[in-house]
Amino acid sequence: MSKKINNIFKGDKVIWMVFFFLFIISIVEVYSASSSLSYKSRGYMGPIIRHFSIFAVGWLCTVIVMNIRCQYYKIATPILLGLSIIGLLWVLIMGSTINEGSRWIDLGVFQFQPSEIAKGSLILAVAQILSAMQTENGADKKAMPYILIMSACLILPIGLENLSTAALLFTVVVIMMFIGRVPMSQLGKLFGFCTIAIALIIGGMFLAAAADKSESSDTAQADNQEVIAEAYSNEATDAAKVASKKKSRSILHRAKTWRNRLNKFLVKTEVAPDDYNLDSLAQEGHSSIAIASSGITGRGPGNSVERDFLPQAYSDFIYAIIIEEMGLGGAIFVAFLYVILLFRVGRIANRCENTFPALLSMGLALLLALQALINMMVAVGLAPVTGQPLPLISRGGTSTIINCIYIGAILSVSLWAKKKDEDTASVTG
Repeated sequence: MSKKINNIFKGDKVIWMVFFFLFIISIVEVYSASSSLSYKSRGYMGPIIRHFSIFAVGWLCTVIVMNIRCQYYKIATPILLGLSIIGLLWVLIMGSTINEGSRWIDLGVFQFQPSEIAKGSLILAVAQILSAMQTENGADKKAMPYILIMSACLILPIGLENLSTAALLFTVVVIMMFIGRVPMSQLGKLFGFCTIAIALIIGGMFLAAAADKSESSDTAQADNQEVIAEAYSNEATDAAKVASKKKSRSILHRAKTWRNRLNKFLVKTEVAPDDYNLDSLAQEGHSSIAIASSGITGRGPGNSVERDFLPQAYSDFIYAIIIEEMGLGGAIFVAFLYVILLFRVGRIANRCENTFPALLSMGLALLLALQALINMMVAVGLAPVTGQPLPLISRGGTSTIINCIYIGAILSVSLWAKKKDEDTASVTG
């Protein structure tokens, strides 16, 4: 019996333990945080059964991917890149819109986000480029242009609808280039260019916000004139509505949302408790209440109060519910799991003889760890609201299964990648 279990849970045992703890925490906390979904569906077990079923599919994908030698992943790179580009273009043209963002492809039976596939595909491609262009003195200078062109094809379409995911993915790519020994002179120029670009973008957002305030009176007057015009011409009003809809679906239709979130985070104003509007600031307000009322030990699993008021309590803000129910100790434990994952993968990568599996595993681990960091920083008020779920804990469909596949790829590296101190080309589990 133990031999059969070992054949299933092959690879690095520490990674499996981290995966197991994240799974248990996810089941408990998603069940607790899904009270609003339970109320809507009139079934207490419905949301958690769906979540458990998705995790079961994810676990199966983990085992399948783990048993594929990581060397063979290179074969799938062009296929995955092609599917990612097609999916991202599909989303931009006729994607399903949820929460003002067009990020989904609706196939009727289920929906999925092509950006989740694109993230893993880009990391796979970057690892392959860096490994193929390694020299004794580091990566060839031609590696960075290839990586940037490949990144632009995927990150730019993602960024039009999901800026935080695009920024996260670009950060992981830059770190991979640093690990892959891309010349520091090239990385320095890239860092300088990105710093100037970010400063210009933030400055432009604040200038646009100031312009909106100065033109508020003009906007109000224009609105009044439009009401008067409506009495005389229904046809003109219909045309204006059509134009307004086209404008709202312009290529940068999410820019105002990004600006408002960034402005809200950077421009802090003191608000008296009686004047605080929990309707318009529900996410930040109820998240802060959940954290402030947690204490050291928390309220206990299933005893959250803010889950009934906090939007996306089971997804984007599940870390606030974890803190409320499990306290400071539970919050530290969850964060520590991602730290263990990152450092354990670093050890696995350091032992790899070849650069491809090392870079692939590190890229995937960085993606999971940095996304977790962003989610936790948003929950505690250290970053603007981004909409990034907590990997392997938040309720999800595509993201949960894809993250499980990432774990399977990391386990495959730990299982099949040739170690530096090995003389044989294969590794037996």
